[in-house]
Amino acid sequence: MRRLAVVEPFSRRRELEQALIVFMTDGSKSHRRLFSENELKAIRASEGLAASRSLGLSACDICFLEFEETKLSEHLDAATNRVTEILLQQQPEEIFMPYYKEPSLWSEDHLATNRIVLSALQMCRRKTIIYEYPIWFWQYWPWASIPIRSHRELLRVLKKSCVSGSRLLGDFRCSIYIGDVLELKRNALQQYKSQMTQLIPDPRWRSLGDVSNGEFLACFFQEHEIFRRYSVFSCHEVRELDQYVFSDKQNLLLRKFRWHVPTMSLGRRLCFR
Repeated sequence: MRRLAVVEPFSRRRELEQALIVFMTDGSKSHRRLFSENELKAIRASEGLAASRSLGLSACDICFLEFEETKLSEHLDAATNRVTEILLQQQPEEIFMPYYKEPSLWSEDHLATNRIVLSALQMCRRKTIIYEYPIWFWQYWPWASIPIRSHRELLRVLKKSCVSGSRLLGDFRCSIYIGDVLELKRNALQQYKSQMTQLIPDPRWRSLGDVSNGEFLACFFQEHEIFRRYSVFSCHEVRELDQYVFSDKQNLLLRKFRWHVPTMSLGRRLCFR
């Protein structure tokens, strides 16, 4: 059995030996005012391949669907059919994909990916364990600083922060320790030079490190990954709880909470990016 997986969450190298990474979009839009879309598409594909190889995967463990970035929601039927084919071929036991309430700060591609995978699973009628992971979820206070320019903006930020905190407690009950492979994860992310550095000396080229003065990026280098974990058919979210260790900033909201720590299977894992 093979697992189906995603790039952002990180697993130990021995678990990635049974992984397939699926890139849903072509990455052609991030800096399109400075590079042509065809150039960005080629750069991002090369970076995805380099990151995957740094984790011990080969080219045959990677799949590029190449739907246009920021427009995945316009191709739901086609994307669902492609993902269904992959699921039927790979027969995954576990799937990693973006969080179903991921903020649409850049595009709706992460939300579309979630809908596409769930629709494909319904067509396959296969019971699978889902791990949803947060990305732009971390772009909220107190995880990241947000400049406040007015009282109205303060109220808006506080509202979104309360929602973010409640979702942390309600949805992300699964924790996986990655402290022993954190540098491997950091090295994999560094392969995305177009996202981690300035490819050209132009102040308009913003990197992930520029978001919230680096606080957003720091959220991805904690010693634990957190997930929303559930069975796609039973719709019964895991309730067993275990200890999760928060960063100092996360402790602003809570000091101790009990989280589920899963025992990872050796079956095939699929990851959607």
